[in-house]
Amino acid sequence: MTPAGADSPRARLSMTLPVKALRDGLLEKRSSGLLQLWKKKRCLLTEDGLRLHSCRGAAANAFSSRAKELRFERMVTVDCVEYKRGMVYFTVVMATGKEIDFRCPQDGVAWNAEIALQLVRFKNLQAVRTSRNRYLSAAHLGSTGEEEEEG
Repeated sequence: MTPAGADSPRARLSMTLPVKALRDGLLEKRSSGLLQLWKKKRCLLTEDGLRLHSCRGAAANAFSSRAKELRFERMVTVDCVEYKRGMVYFTVVMATGKEIDFRCPQDGVAWNAEIALQLVRFKNLQAVRTSRNRYLSAAHLGSTGEEEEEG
């Protein structure tokens, strides 16, 4: 069974095109099952979001080719940062209200900060594009055509 939208051309295209990895490393994600176990994931932080690959066996470099993609356009915030026993615990909140819990070592990459900064960057670029499109649309609609006749 495939998730909604996974068969769309855009979804297939985003998973096949090479992306620029801004950060690559290991994170642990809490499973949504009854036991809520922590599972190691190989993560790629890109300009569009976070790709999570399942780790196979003990080798950190052996990861599956199938990835779960958490896109910034569907994220709301990175929240609930907690420091406990040498680990950083944080939550990614999705637009649907779903909360995804992660943890990583305190002495490594500050994944929570890296993801939050990229999310802010993505949302800012999105706001600039929306504002620019609104301005161009308003300028086009506001044109009476009189400017061309005065020449």
